[in-house]
Amino acid sequence: MLLALLKTLRPKQWIKNTFVALPLVFGQKLFDLDALLRVAAAFALFCLISGCVYIVNDIVDVEKDRAHPKKKHRPIPSGALPPKVARNFTIVAVPLALGAGFWLAPLYAAALGGYFVLNLLYCFYTKRIPYLDVLSIATGFVLRVLAGALVIPLPPSLWLLGCTALLAMFLGFGKRAHEFAQSGTETRSVLQHYSPGALRWILHTLALLTALVYGLYTQSEHVHQTFGDAPLIFTLPFPIISILRFIHLVTSRPDAESPTEEMLRDWLFMGSFIIWVVSTGVLLYWF
Repeated sequence: MLLALLKTLRPKQWIKNTFVALPLVFGQKLFDLDALLRVAAAFALFCLISGCVYIVNDIVDVEKDRAHPKKKHRPIPSGALPPKVARNFTIVAVPLALGAGFWLAPLYAAALGGYFVLNLLYCFYTKRIPYLDVLSIATGFVLRVLAGALVIPLPPSLWLLGCTALLAMFLGFGKRAHEFAQSGTETRSVLQHYSPGALRWILHTLALLTALVYGLYTQSEHVHQTFGDAPLIFTLPFPIISILRFIHLVTSRPDAESPTEEMLRDWLFMGSFIIWVVSTGVLLYWF
């Protein structure tokens, strides 16, 4: 049962919570032990809270998931994890996580709590409203970055928040495009209000805007004042490669369960992402 509970918490999705660490990296606090430990704790609490959100979502959607060709094998729809056990775990875990977050930093706890409330609204309401569903997901990513800044604490960068919002919307609409290609409107009612053409246009527009805003950020006065003459513009090709690769994965592999899992398996996407991480780190800390 413990393995079923862990699977329901979606460890494979915890990579999304690494956005909490962006202020640490771009705030040049990576080698500050206190800041590093605080962000590690913040990451762990986001993993717990986001896992509880998945539990709530699986309980709410249990009947729909049983009709899904792949989701029916998840622990709650399959019966491997009783809903009562999952519900009781969430009732205990959420207050503990928020309490620990308050001990770390009250404002961080507010962002963590806001993330949980936002996702509860998503589970029960906003996921049925086209476009607002993806905006809710994107807001969750922005809250992760904001929380990462508040826990250190550092003033949140508007450039960083803006890039995060655009990237999150890009990934969110990419997921909707993948779901539409995978099963049409059968497994997610909100897809009835989307069309392949509109999703394709939105996806490509957001890809362009994400790359453009990141490029402008690398040349901004903020970067010059914060990092001096670090030529971050040279890191721009790697996000572009990853963005284009994500579009390819979304549009060419409809049988995959999740675009996120496909990203993690794809050598070109992961290779360009790792090169971006390494090159950015070198420029920020050793240039």
